[in-house]
This record gives sequence, C-alpha cells and structure tokens, in this order.
Amino acid sequence: MSASEQTEPQDHLHDEGTGEDAPQEGPTPAARARRARIAAASLLMAAAAVVLALRLASRSSVLVVGVYGLLLILCGGVIELSRRGRTRLGTYLLAAGLVAALVMDGFVLS
Repeated sequence: MSASEQTEPQDHLHDEGTGEDAPQEGPTPAARARRARIAAASLLMAAAAVVLALRLASRSSVLVVGVYGLLLILCGGVIELSRRGRTRLGTYLLAAGLVAALVMDGFVLS
C-alpha cells in the first residue's frame, strides 16, 4: 500500500446515502420513556400535595401526613430512578405506591 492510500480518508465506510450511520434526530425511545415516567411522577407528586393539603384542612392527623408524605417521598424516588435509567422499576414502584396510598386513604383514613 502506498503512502497516499494510507492517509486517504475512508469515506466509503460512512456513506451518508445509506442512512445507517446517520445520527438519529430527536430523543431515543429510552429517553422518551424516562421523560414520561418523570412527568407522571411529577404530576402524581403535585396531586398528592394538593390532596394532603385538603385532608389536613379538614382534619389534622399524623396518619394523613404519613400516608401522603410517604407517597411524596416515593414520587421523588421514582423521579430519581427514572433519571438514572431505571424506568421499569420506577413504574412498578409508582403503581404500587399509588395503590397503597388509595387503599390507605379509602380504608384506614376514612
């Protein structure tokens, strides 16, 4: 091989016409999933804060603060898990925490 062949860039490896090596536009599916979980946890966190304020206005109970406080902490944990890429675990925890809070609100706090 001559010196001119060795220094010549190999454009045929990165042919833009095939589209295989072209960078993707927009977020990847994993990034979209992370953003969706973060948005869902943030909305649930805001809703839990509103319900906590309404419940505390009607009656002040340590159990009310405990149930909704734990749900707020869980939502924050889910946001952090989603930021780190553990979206499936975050989804399971978010669903379990929401069900547990609704059960506690319906049966224990009533």
